[in-house]
Amino acid sequence: MKLSLATSLFLCATVLAAEEVVPFKIHVEDAVLADLRERLGKTRWPGQIADAGWDYGVERGYVQRLVEYWRSGYDWRKQEAALNALPQFTTEIDVVRIHFAHVRSPHADALPLLLVHGWPGSFFEFQKIIPMLTEPEKHGGKAQDAFHVVVPSLPGFGFSGQPTERGWSSQRMAETLAKLMARLGYTRYGAQGGDWGGGIVRSLAGGDGGHCIGAHSNFPGGSQPTDDPMRGVTEQEVERSRKRNAELADHKAYGAIQGTRPQTLGYALNDSPAGLAAWIVDKFWAWSDHGGDLERSFTKDELLTNVMVYWVTQSMPSATRIYYESQHNQARPPSMSAWQNTGKPAPMGYALFPKEINVPPRAWVERAHGGQLFHWTEMPRGGHFAAMEQPQLLAEDVRAFFRKVR
Repeated sequence: MKLSLATSLFLCATVLAAEEVVPFKIHVEDAVLADLRERLGKTRWPGQIADAGWDYGVERGYVQRLVEYWRSGYDWRKQEAALNALPQFTTEIDVVRIHFAHVRSPHADALPLLLVHGWPGSFFEFQKIIPMLTEPEKHGGKAQDAFHVVVPSLPGFGFSGQPTERGWSSQRMAETLAKLMARLGYTRYGAQGGDWGGGIVRSLAGGDGGHCIGAHSNFPGGSQPTDDPMRGVTEQEVERSRKRNAELADHKAYGAIQGTRPQTLGYALNDSPAGLAAWIVDKFWAWSDHGGDLERSFTKDELLTNVMVYWVTQSMPSATRIYYESQHNQARPPSMSAWQNTGKPAPMGYALFPKEINVPPRAWVERAHGGQLFHWTEMPRGGHFAAMEQPQLLAEDVRAFFRKVR
């Protein structure tokens, strides 16, 4: 079929518009905040077993105090302004709007670095660590370790668009982020992530090695091998893994629900801010190194700002679908453009924090990587949300890893 000149120009303009990178500022309407306060004030509190603490779930007294602070003391406009101090943008990739912060280092030769969050985190997780990476010389590092930082909101999360097709697994999100880095003109970059972000950066190292020079993760994978599982494993590592698995034995139902019935759960989480906060805070409690006092690891403002990213965007229902999509082998979304792996796999490095969900023996992780594990650090403290909880330790390890592969 031969297209007219006018039609050709229109199609070209449409493609260019879709590829445009547009400056973005967060602004939540006053009506949304007023509705939130009203809903918080009308929370219907469930009963609780006497002296239950956190055994049955998030302790009611803690949620009540958090909700009251959220309703009457928390200042969203202050947090919004702090987030807007980060240069933010949106662009459309594979028919989904992708939101991201893009903070360039003052050092022109800095290495581009993609920072990838997971669930129930958000791009807000990296707020404290960004300056440690873009200007390391101000935070105990050296200028030659600097990065240009790109922090996306995953598709379906926060200020990114919400996919309307099946098949948006974490592996396909990795393709989208590789396309984002290419659109920004970065032909050579590093990647770092935890939780789902850890799997995504591993996919980037494995599938975009022609551009991704290495990936660092604070979420080590590596299940027990079936063949001679104790080879190279110490008794201390076995005990550490056993103890952490026992601690989290009653904290796994969320994954089963989100991996099978995310839509059913979504009605409640999208309607009740107290319910949303409890669902998220339960994970911050289980996965951080707080020693019984959650606010040793996170302030109320930090907890609530992360919750607010989900509440004001109504993105928790679409965010939880990453579990379903990644656990069901569904066809590629029809609107996704083609992808072809580039180069050979890039090096991987890990930082293991003691209160991470997975604390496998190093030998298991090495075997999962075919014996090619490039970097391994065991941290003295910290948990799953390392960029929030222990940003200095994480930043130092990221710099150390990329010093080896730049």
